[in-house]
Amino acid sequence: MKTLSQNIFQEETDTDTLTGAGCSLIVWNDEVNTFEWVIDTLVEVCGHSLQQAEQCAIIIDAKGKYAVKEGSYETLKPQCDAITDRGINATVEVVAN
Repeated sequence: MKTLSQNIFQEETDTDTLTGAGCSLIVWNDEVNTFEWVIDTLVEVCGHSLQQAEQCAIIIDAKGKYAVKEGSYETLKPQCDAITDRGINATVEVVAN
C-alpha cells in the first residue's frame, strides 16, 4: 500500500513529466467545419502562414488528424482550447520518445 507521501510524490512527478515533455497539438477531421474555417483558425490561433495552414488542412482531411504544432503543454493547451472553442476538435498529446 502506498503512503500519502508516495501518492503526493507520484502526482508531482506525473505533472512534471506532462508539462516538461514535448507535446503535439492534434487537430481532428470532421464533417462539419469547412477548409476555410480550419485554415483561418490555424492562422489566427497558431500563427501559421496561409500556405502552412492550407497544407495542414489538406493533411487533416486526408489522414483524419494532424499534429499542427509542437511545443510544451503550457504553450499548446491554450491554443487547443481556442481551437475547440471554435468548434474544431483538437487535443494535446505527449510525444512518445
